Amino acid sequence: MILEIPPGDFDGYLFDLDGTLIDSMPAHYRAWDAAMRHFGLQTALDENLFYSLGGVPTPRVAELIGRHYGLTLNPLEVMEVKESLFFKNGIPSVTIIQPVADFARRVAATKPVSIVTGGTPEIVGPSLQAVGMSDVFKIVVTASDVPPGRGKPEPDMFLMAARLMGVDPRKCLVFEDAEPGIRAAIAAGMQVVRVPSRRATAA
Repeated sequence: MILEIPPGDFDGYLFDLDGTLIDSMPAHYRAWDAAMRHFGLQTALDENLFYSLGGVPTPRVAELIGRHYGLTLNPLEVMEVKESLFFKNGIPSVTIIQPVADFARRVAATKPVSIVTGGTPEIVGPSLQAVGMSDVFKIVVTASDVPPGRGKPEPDMFLMAARLMGVDPRKCLVFEDAEPGIRAAIAAGMQVVRVPSRRATAA
């Protein structure tokens, strides 16, 4: 993988987690597929639908998947089952995306860095620990840190991370793999490095 880093000097670096820093999207897909079948889905979860929701807050993902398939769901109940499945079966299989991790470690030596993710704190922390990156990222912003409805693709999470890092959003560089996160970063006035998506079929 070759990362296309734009020219210029940046004061802060922000990283999405799943599919950007860690190769976890196939495991998340399997957890979502199993959770949705538990709640009545009669067919395999559509991968294109799943990947189109990358970075979106977990309860909202449950809501949108349920709506797509015409299922009446309690998003929080679905989230609880899905997160339990991922915690048990997914985290042990997660690996680092080496070029992104290497870049993050390099810039973290001199500049502030942060994680900005639609995942839940209960999953984000153990995921970072599993790949040995929790020491790099002292600032972690999740969807639970902003009001409901203000996660990706809204800019609020990226703006909060910039504020916590003490840097101008216009001097930030974001690493993202999914369209909702890319749109959120651009809306925050930040430049973006697109990380190639790791689809579940590659697992």
